[in-house]
Order: sequence, then C-alpha cells, then structure tokens
Amino acid sequence: MLTIDNYLDSHYIHRSNWLRAAVLGANDGIISISSLAIGIAAASNSREPIVLAAVAGLVAGALSMAAGEYVSVSSQTDIEHADIEREKKELEKMPEEEMQMLAQIYERRGLKKETALQVAKELTEADALGAHVRDELGINEISQANPLQAAFASGAAFTVGGVMPMLVALFAPVKGMEYWLYGFTIVFLVVLGSIAAKTGGSGIFKSVLRITIWGTIAMVLSAVVGYLFGVKV
Repeated sequence: MLTIDNYLDSHYIHRSNWLRAAVLGANDGIISISSLAIGIAAASNSREPIVLAAVAGLVAGALSMAAGEYVSVSSQTDIEHADIEREKKELEKMPEEEMQMLAQIYERRGLKKETALQVAKELTEADALGAHVRDELGINEISQANPLQAAFASGAAFTVGGVMPMLVALFAPVKGMEYWLYGFTIVFLVVLGSIAAKTGGSGIFKSVLRITIWGTIAMVLSAVVGYLFGVKV
C-alpha cells in the first residue's frame, strides 16, 4: 500500500540538505588541495613543500568548512525561529486576519474562494501555527537544515576530498607533479559528480561536466600563479 511516507521516500528532495553540504565539501576539498599543490608544484623542485602545503590546506580547509557551514546554517535557523515566534504572536493578537491571509494564499494557488476559506478554517482548527509556518513562511521539515549535521557533512567531505590529491602529492613523481595532480583530480571530480548525480537523482553528464569545468579553471589559474612567481624551492 502506498503511503505518504513511502511516497516521500521515493523522492530525492529530502536528501538536499546533507547532500548539498557533502558535495560542496568534497568538491572544495578536491579542488582546493589540488589547486594549492599544483601552485606549489609549479614553483618547486622538491616534494616537501608540496606535501606541507597540502597537509596545511587540508587541516585548515576542513575546519573552515565545518565552522562556516555551522555558522551559516545556524544563522538560517535563528531567522526561522524568529519568524515562527513572530507568527505565533500574530496568531494570538489577530487570529481572524491570519486565517483570512491563509485563505488568500490557498486562493492564489488555485482554489476557489469558498474552498480556500474552508481549507484555511480546518487547518487553523487542527494546527494554526503549523499551517502558517508551512504555507505562509515556507518552512517545513525538508527545508529546515541541521547546523551540526551540515557542519559534520561538510568538514568530513572536505577531508575525504582533500586526502585524494594529497596522496597524489605524496606518491607521484616530483617532475611534472602538476600534470599528475591535474589528471587524477579530473578523475576524482568525475567520480564525485557521478556519485552526487546518482544520489540526487539528476543527470550524470550535466553534473560531471559542471564540476570538471570549474575544477579545471581553478587548477589552471593556480598553476599560472605558480609559474608566474617562478621561485624554485
């Protein structure tokens, strides 16, 4: 038997919050560490400064991603809570006006005026605050983000993504290191784009193309900077 829970589980939107943070973190980890290592490799004849830069970038980047994600999502959550409190006070002060506003929302969505008013009345009787939070403010369980979940997903994904180019920096030949890093990074980005598309239920080609183009731009610019400085260490 098809239930609403089973129906929602068959869709991908409920994965959007953690998937966005994870893909952003992994993509940033791969590109940031690769670009950093490529920039140093373009101006260095030895492995040590390349690996040191990669390790430092990995630690700093993972912590920065986690902290930034936590702060940004917490700010979003604070705004949502403030709006909910404001809506709660408005319902206490002017319940009739709020019900009429709810009816207008449903009417704009296509219901007849009488039907919209009836729906608004029934939802108000059942859960007035929940109806206004969902339909007036646009806040629901799917759209609400968890700061700790987002921070952990972003930081952990950055670490996983950053470790891959760091391993290339550790084991690839020093001569032509930037080319090794670029080649492997493209492979990593293709894999990440494919996984993200599969998990999110979107087209693989478009996802892979988008992620590799921007990754290539970042790495090429980093290599150019390294070559321009031309300081061999």
